[in-house]
Amino acid sequence: MNRVYTAMEEVGLAAKLADLKEEHYRNTLALSTIIELLIEKNILTREEVEKKAADLDSFMENSPYPTV
Repeated sequence: MNRVYTAMEEVGLAAKLADLKEEHYRNTLALSTIIELLIEKNILTREEVEKKAADLDSFMENSPYPTV
């Protein structure tokens, strides 16, 4: 599908991308903060978090679910 975007549509797309980037940063900051607090309070260890992240990453690489 080859579509030519107007200058205003391109500006709108760039603005949406900037908004997504800001939202991604805020979500990442919130998750990092929660993880660090859980570790500081000795609820989780850094090793547990790292192992679970590796497990989930491995699952996603070999996901049994179809992808688009």
